[in-house]
Amino acid sequence: MWLNPEEVLLKNALKLWATERSNDYFVLQRRRGYGEGGGGLTGLLVGTLDAVLDSTAKVAPFRILHQTPDSQVYWSIACGATREEIEKHWEWLQKNVMSTLSVFDSSEDITSFVQGKIRGLIAEEGKSSLVKEEDPEKFREALLRFQKWFGLPKKEKLVTYYSCSYWRGRVPCQGWLYLSTNFLSFYSFLLGAEVKIIISWDEMWKLEKTSTVLLTEGIHVRARGEDYDFSMFLHLSETFLLMEQLADYSLRRLFDKETFEGDPALRDPLQITKRGLETRARNEQFRAFFRLSRSENLLEVHESFLWVPFSQFNTLGKICVSESYLCFASQDGSQCYVIIPIREVLRVETPDNGSKALTVCVRGKRALRFTEVRDFVHLAAKIRRKCGAAASPQHSDSGEVPREVCQALIEHCEDNPEEEALMVGQTGSSRAVSTEALMTVFHPQDAENLDPKMLKEKMKEQSWNIHFAEYGRGVSMFRTSKTRDLIVRGVPEALRGELWMLFSGAVNDMATHPGCYAELVEKSVGTSTLATDEIERDLHRSLPEHPAFQSDTGISALRRVLTAYAYRNPKIGYCQAMNILTSVLLLYAKEEEAFWLLVAVCERMLPDYFNHRIIGALVDQAVFEELIGLRLPQLTDHMTDMTFFSSVSLSWFLTLFISVLPIESAVNVVDCFFYDGIKAVLQLGLAVLDYNMERLLHCHDDAEAVTSLNKFFDNVTNKDSPLPSTVQQAQVGNDGSKSQVKVDITDLIRESYEKYGDIRSEEVESLRRRNRLYVIHTLEDTTKQNVLRVVSQEVKFSAGDLDELFELFKKQHFLSCYWSMSCPALTHHDPSLPYLEQYQLGSEEFRALYCLLSPWAHCSSRDALALATFRLLDENQDGLVNFKEFCCGLDVMYSGSFTEKLKFLFKLHLLPVSLPGLSQDGVIRKSPERGKGKVDLQAYLKQWQDELLKKEESIKDLPRINQSQFIQFSKTLYNLFHGAPEEESLYRAVTTVTSLLLRMEEVGRRLQGAQGEGSPSHTGTADSTPLREEEEKEWSFAFEQILASLLNEPVLVRFFEKPEDMRAQLDHARAAQLKA
Repeated sequence: MWLNPEEVLLKNALKLWATERSNDYFVLQRRRGYGEGGGGLTGLLVGTLDAVLDSTAKVAPFRILHQTPDSQVYWSIACGATREEIEKHWEWLQKNVMSTLSVFDSSEDITSFVQGKIRGLIAEEGKSSLVKEEDPEKFREALLRFQKWFGLPKKEKLVTYYSCSYWRGRVPCQGWLYLSTNFLSFYSFLLGAEVKIIISWDEMWKLEKTSTVLLTEGIHVRARGEDYDFSMFLHLSETFLLMEQLADYSLRRLFDKETFEGDPALRDPLQITKRGLETRARNEQFRAFFRLSRSENLLEVHESFLWVPFSQFNTLGKICVSESYLCFASQDGSQCYVIIPIREVLRVETPDNGSKALTVCVRGKRALRFTEVRDFVHLAAKIRRKCGAAASPQHSDSGEVPREVCQALIEHCEDNPEEEALMVGQTGSSRAVSTEALMTVFHPQDAENLDPKMLKEKMKEQSWNIHFAEYGRGVSMFRTSKTRDLIVRGVPEALRGELWMLFSGAVNDMATHPGCYAELVEKSVGTSTLATDEIERDLHRSLPEHPAFQSDTGISALRRVLTAYAYRNPKIGYCQAMNILTSVLLLYAKEEEAFWLLVAVCERMLPDYFNHRIIGALVDQAVFEELIGLRLPQLTDHMTDMTFFSSVSLSWFLTLFISVLPIESAVNVVDCFFYDGIKAVLQLGLAVLDYNMERLLHCHDDAEAVTSLNKFFDNVTNKDSPLPSTVQQAQVGNDGSKSQVKVDITDLIRESYEKYGDIRSEEVESLRRRNRLYVIHTLEDTTKQNVLRVVSQEVKFSAGDLDELFELFKKQHFLSCYWSMSCPALTHHDPSLPYLEQYQLGSEEFRALYCLLSPWAHCSSRDALALATFRLLDENQDGLVNFKEFCCGLDVMYSGSFTEKLKFLFKLHLLPVSLPGLSQDGVIRKSPERGKGKVDLQAYLKQWQDELLKKEESIKDLPRINQSQFIQFSKTLYNLFHGAPEEESLYRAVTTVTSLLLRMEEVGRRLQGAQGEGSPSHTGTADSTPLREEEEKEWSFAFEQILASLLNEPVLVRFFEKPEDMRAQLDHARAAQLKA
């Protein structure tokens, strides 16, 4: 390839390069140790040097240099992996450049012309190149090495590469780690010892940072049952983060079948770059910290000081700008942060150029002053432009605020922070079906009630009102450690809905989607799907002891919210535990607010919790177990089986403790969850186990431990709850709980923050990413065992061979997804299908695997045979073949008797030419109703019954094979025998059988014709002549005739009954699958 011209001093390079051609202006050289005369000690030393120094010469041992007679400096302009490649470049230079150089007078002009010519060639190549990196020249060289060393398809996109060491035992192998879209690859060459590793991201069970005395800091990978350790990274954290992202991307794309439609950085696997992944990581961190929707992206970051009126000082932090928000976080990330929706901004001022100040006026008589903003003029202009395009729907008629009014507002807010009012628009929500929270309907607060609990409730409200006066109220409120302290002490009943909306970010979702909920309710009402059936079944199981859900008012509101959400997000639809969570949301929030809270929980705060595999909850369980091992080691030492914690804690995560705690206590947990996310639930889980440590250590089995925890939860109370006894949940097992000490939920939550509050959200997210690999592969392993158990009853393969067949089949399924955005496996994935059909192959993928595994793959017409086999195995004609169908076909080829194999071949030639389910463009056209509408359970039951009652197909049931089909059948037999030891005998046997069958058919036709002429019904009219000629042309054979004829040839019987070596074919397929 052409290289960007670089200076080369030949004085230092002569010992490593040998000149093969030269003229006045160019030199063609070969790297010593390569090509003719290469090898030996020189080859070992040079190869090692090239590998360690990451020299292009390792994969491109030929190069062309440009020289001028008057200069000692040479310029490298081209390199090549083969002699043929470099000679093409040499000939091009001779033909297109040499004749032009003679017209120049000076060597400087010659060099300038050559450099310009080469750069022009590189630019032309780059127009169609996928390389979009900061240093394209070095990346092109790395890409050349990557493609040469690993032999992966050229479509595989290299993302980045790093120098590191791979530890083979206790010996470090210095080399290069290449991270691509679908693979982690490593190459090392030291003194003749070549190390080459290729691991696909979907094979990884574990990916973690390690730190030992021997390896210092490194990265540990576990895949395919083996461990790989890499260390000596220059940028360890950056490398590990990219590896985590690529592994997570692969899992979501291949296992969860995500298409990333809303994420341009990941939508196309052929366009993924390091810069795009880094940008995506920053966007995810930004959205998670400020609880923003997935449509928001971090556009700009500015360092600045923010005037904090309640503390009367400037705090250093960063301004983060997205499409619709202006956010600020102090330097430590927790001391103070604020979120300003652009729709709420009234005016932006830059009053003081000297201090580089920027003042943002927002609704509700609030003003925020930022100082020392380096590019404050640009930032102010940007916010002004966004304000003009994002006026809030509720305030679009407010008009422009005069400058002097805004300045007076700023001064007033700085002097009188306690007078900041409730934001305009906070109470003016969009029109909803029900406009009141159920708690206000079924338990209205009595202002005249002066009992101690109500007085305590009033004091809480007063504390929050004071907090609002100091820190602001609504979406632009300052969030500080004092806010968390108030949350821990418990939120007043009257403010709970408002604060849940605020801290979850649901208030922004509702404000930016006015009328959306009412529209969804209208569209979803009366629909009948599997989700609506499950919702109806669970409606009366949702807080049945609460009066609100003993009436039609509460049940109807719950039905509307759940049905509307299932309609909005069919990928999640409805999952158990959503009803319990939504019930609690409806108690304290209006119906529309409850809907947007549910959206925030399901799509942002608890990702992947509510689906058919509840992967998110299982991942957080694994995180919880890891935290138990770190924080409560005495418990893990006592418990021999950690699955106890998984079985106990699943409901804690799925329902946020609502299903195990009394409702008046559980809502305090929900308060903390909406402020701190899953971190609050993990902390509380650790505090519960810590509180019950002594009892758990004395338990003899899991059942006793579960009983002990249930008794504990029954005795958790909320002494400050103002709810009457009719609303509070009745405690279970009161008879035996008199000796149990009552525990106040506020004290328990406070203890969880004091002991485990140092757990950071970033740490939790890192643990989530790490454990997700293990959880998904554990589920996949369970799925595989279920599939193998079903299929093993249908075939004769051994358990080991069947296991390897499944891995090859699954890998082929993934290969169809690696480099395509629109492969059938992704675009037509249906998560409602049973586990047996989660992995399926289209015709092209089936053909590739058939050619690797079939004992008949050596046949010259193997592609046609593979297509016919695909059509035969595709019983439901959906254009896809599942693992069971594939194994049944392969089982006949390897283990079938002579009759079974012959019948299989016979049926292959009975099929029509067209492939059902495939259009002309090769894309599968499935029924649009599949997986979306209401499932016809009766049809599934009938199909299952038919399969159970399906009798062995009799050879008499097979139709006759016609003339053209029989000719093709004979050709297939001839092709199958090619290369066999008894090839000539087999050919003669087939010729004999074919001749015999044709003579038998001819005799039969003559006898039939003679009987026809002598029959009284024969009229001899002219009209019957064409019909008789047509009949004479058409002839056919029954399967019994063909079978009987072939049985007379022992050589044919021996050929079909000889055992096939399945093990050798599996080994070959495993080695060649990726290259195929």
